[in-house]
Amino acid sequence: MQSDEYLKLAEVEDQMWYFHSLHAHVRRGLQGGPTGAAAVLDAGCGTGGLILRLRAAQPAWRFSGIDFMPLACELARKRCGPDVDIREASITSLPFANESFDVVVSADVICQVENSDVALAEFFRVLRPGGVVVINVPAYRWMWSYHDDTCHTKHRYTRPELDRLLAAAGFADRRLTHWNALPFPLVWAKRKLFRTAHDTSDVKLYPRPLEIAFHGVMALEHAWLRVGGRWAWGTSVFAVARKPAAPVRK
Repeated sequence: MQSDEYLKLAEVEDQMWYFHSLHAHVRRGLQGGPTGAAAVLDAGCGTGGLILRLRAAQPAWRFSGIDFMPLACELARKRCGPDVDIREASITSLPFANESFDVVVSADVICQVENSDVALAEFFRVLRPGGVVVINVPAYRWMWSYHDDTCHTKHRYTRPELDRLLAAAGFADRRLTHWNALPFPLVWAKRKLFRTAHDTSDVKLYPRPLEIAFHGVMALEHAWLRVGGRWAWGTSVFAVARKPAAPVRK
């Protein structure tokens, strides 16, 4: 992303409806996952908002984060404090040993590199057997807009495409769904019909009534997913998968 987008992100990430919903998806995706002092990597941590939310829910977990941008790392260190290991690095070359983590989360990041298959192979490498990966990516190439240009998106995905990439990397127990389904017509209209020459990205706080409305709509989406439903459309694809456990040696 452009540098000014990281500054915007640091200002709005703790309040904007989109990030509340995205982080809630991540928390739900990790339910029933590791317990105790699990090691968790946020691969593409941005300004640290997801780490802060996960740490509030799971204070026993040990968090690390990487980001390619020095400014993002600086902001994340300030926000997360010295207990979180934040490093400047790429998701295609993680500076960690094999089988270092119980969880790898990468939210809206593999879409920003040319070789997402390399990034997924790195996630697989640093996960311990039985470890969980959580991925979020933007959906549909035909939804490309000013938002992708500003955020330096390289690719938007279909659900089957992401599933194939996860399978090729070796991940099993894959569960994928679209989300941001109910606001989808509004997002499409804004990005395709009502764009202006001054649009940069959609990372911003909206007027309070709109924020409240979006929070309410997303609560309905989450309720459907909690009872086992899936969304067949939406602006994002969300995936949870597992690195197979090591075979039992006789």
